[in-house]
Amino acid sequence: MSETIPVSETISDKDLDILFRTARSQNAWQAKPVAEATLHALHELLAFGPTSVNCQPARFVFVTSEAGKARLLPHLSGSNREKTAAAPVCVIVAHDKQFYDLIPEFFPSMPAARDWFAHDEGVAAATAFRNGTLQGAYLIMAARALGLDTGPMSGFDNAGVDREFFPDGRFASNFLINLGHGDPAGVFPRSPRPAFDKVCQIV
Repeated sequence: MSETIPVSETISDKDLDILFRTARSQNAWQAKPVAEATLHALHELLAFGPTSVNCQPARFVFVTSEAGKARLLPHLSGSNREKTAAAPVCVIVAHDKQFYDLIPEFFPSMPAARDWFAHDEGVAAATAFRNGTLQGAYLIMAARALGLDTGPMSGFDNAGVDREFFPDGRFASNFLINLGHGDPAGVFPRSPRPAFDKVCQIV
């Protein structure tokens, strides 16, 4: 039988709305800038999210300038170009393929954990992708907590972005997130979400 979570152990309903229930993926953007200090605050929050042995493989490129957009937009498909051109910030969420070299710094209680990944390319690749994706999701939630809207996207040429922004081949792009203050006129009607019994099991 389910139990009611004590109110003292939860954040407020308003906060839950901001983070989950009323937050929407944005397609259009208001002409409001995002301060560089906000991007620093965003990273400080998301970095607290858990990753395997605190490996922190994600790398983020905050594309804010016209010059940066000019490099990025040719690699986007369809309407994603228009969305991104209008957004104050587009984040390239990538991961470091050699993240394990920094494990002695980030996981000093077990520096030898570096060798778990350094000698197994498959394990390293899966770990970098999985944990980098998690960190991209943490960025979305941190942005919402700081009063920003987000528009996560696929729909781009990963190889082209990697050639343009990561030419040495060490980092690999995963997905993009537009950041800023969304224009409600660009939001689609909310799509259905699955019921618990359709997607969950308790065993």
